[in-house]
Amino acid sequence: MQKQVFRQSLLAATIAVLGIFSAPGAALAQDASPAAAQAAQAQTAKPNVVVLATGGTIAGAGASTVNSATYTAAKVPVDKLLAGLPELTQIANVRGEQVFQIASESFTNDNLLTLAKRVSQLSKQSDVDGIVITHGTDTLAETAYFLSLTVHTDKPIAVVGSMRPGTALSADGALNLVNAVSVAGSKDARGKGVFVTMNDEINTARDVNKDINIQTAAFKSQWGPLGMVVEGKNYWFRAPVKRHTMNSEFNIDNIDKLPQVDIVYAYGSVQPTAVNALVDAGAKAIIHAGTGNGSVADRMVKPLQDARGKGVLIVRSARVPYGFVLRNAEQPDDKYDWVVAHDMRPEKARLLTMLALTKGANTKDLQRMFWEY
Repeated sequence: MQKQVFRQSLLAATIAVLGIFSAPGAALAQDASPAAAQAAQAQTAKPNVVVLATGGTIAGAGASTVNSATYTAAKVPVDKLLAGLPELTQIANVRGEQVFQIASESFTNDNLLTLAKRVSQLSKQSDVDGIVITHGTDTLAETAYFLSLTVHTDKPIAVVGSMRPGTALSADGALNLVNAVSVAGSKDARGKGVFVTMNDEINTARDVNKDINIQTAAFKSQWGPLGMVVEGKNYWFRAPVKRHTMNSEFNIDNIDKLPQVDIVYAYGSVQPTAVNALVDAGAKAIIHAGTGNGSVADRMVKPLQDARGKGVLIVRSARVPYGFVLRNAEQPDDKYDWVVAHDMRPEKARLLTMLALTKGANTKDLQRMFWEY
């Protein structure tokens, strides 16, 4: 009997001691668990988006609020850029990386390779749902197209910039970046490739180009946007039909160097000086930005033929912003063994041609690629 009483007393004392140490925590856990669980669930439910910063106007600063066209690009680091937008935390779990801090007109082939390889690495991570690249607008469309050709992922990639620095009145960068994060983190954007998200529009990287240099509605596609972002919601109107990302035959993981491809611009009284110099400098292909329907001046035909005879690929594109170059119109492309860039502008035709050369493409291969990509 005494043993039983002792055991009961010991048990009661043990419970009491445990209660002393656990009761406050238990009470706290009981009180906080619903809110904590809800917060944890909300955090888990939000997509994980990585912002890769490269510089440009979106990271620029002007001398005053009225300086919207005169400013210094690539001044604001990515951490400061993201910290200035607390609204991003409502959209996604966002973290940033500073890849470069340069104005985009200074982008090189090596910059393209470095950026694309980092995007590819991140896209393979299970804790990354989408990627945003902040970029200067001058070559933004080129970088976006290069990524769409070389990064094998179905995760959304949004390339974004701004036409005005963040210090300007009516600066456009903040909303552009919020929209880009929203698109990159959206499930309905998966599989649609690489986007340029600016001025509330969602454009496919292949089609979009910078058409205006001092207005916020600077980026246009002659085939129209894929959709729009309005108050954080995506509205889709069409889908890209050309090959990109997962369906591309190019893979940045296997590319470490890009061959030299240059552009020759056509104009009245143009001379073959540039063609000859570029061939001598080692160009593997020349993109001829012709007038009208990719027209070639009579005095340029022979130098381009001679270049082709030396193994240099010749691609006829056009300097006009819209329309497309018809094969065997204006020039007998079949006879000269030339390629036409279809609706691809010269600067983007250069990118596709460089990648084609990494695979040893001939003129037949390259022409197929211009139809497919």
